[in-house]
Formats: sequence, structure tokens, C-alpha cells
Amino acid sequence: MFSHVMVGSDDVQASKAFYDAVLGALGYKPGVMDDQGRCFYMAETGIFAITPPINGQPATAGNGSTIGFVASNPEAVDAWHAAGVASGGSSCEDPPGERQGSGLYLAYLRDPDGNKICGMHRLT
Repeated sequence: MFSHVMVGSDDVQASKAFYDAVLGALGYKPGVMDDQGRCFYMAETGIFAITPPINGQPATAGNGSTIGFVASNPEAVDAWHAAGVASGGSSCEDPPGERQGSGLYLAYLRDPDGNKICGMHRLT
């Protein structure tokens, strides 16, 4: 359904370091910068990108928004979360783990700009 997801950042280089770490923990290559100061992570299933806001205003996190990344197993979710905390992100919500009755193993982070992201593995 989605071709790409893009988030705004006031410091694309700091965000790139953060996303290189968390996406690297899931097996993705480091992001590639373009000549407009944007960073792109290309995958067979879609594109994740970071950009300075086009309107010149400060970047803001989407209140109520979450971007989820698929992980191959619970250990990959844990590695994703640890890489994010070690790279300038902050843990949010419950600690990484299985959400009772959901069949999901989840972890949540806020990136350096406050965007909420999730690492998820379907247990069933």
C-alpha cells in the first residue's frame, strides 16, 4: 500500500546516524544522502527517508503517529531498540517484549526529532 515514508528532521546528519544504527540492526544498509540534504533508505518493499522540512519551519513529530519496522525475530527487535537508545533515541511506552494476547513482540523509540517508531515481530 505504501511506496515510502518520510520524516522531517532539523538535524538530518544526527537522524541519519540514529537510523543507520536502528535500521542496520535489522539488516539494512546505511542511508544515502542526496544533493538536497535528504537521506534515503532503499528496500525491496519501500523507501524510508529523512528530510529537512521543505517549508523552512522546524520539524515536529506527528502527534499520534507511529512508523513501524518489521523485524525477523524478537532478538532483532531487542537489537533494534538497543541500537536506537545507544544512538540518540529514547525508549518510550513499555519495555521491549511480547504484548499479552496480541501475538506481537514490540519495542518503541523516539528518534532524535521526537518521531515515534516501533520495531515489530509477529510471533504467530
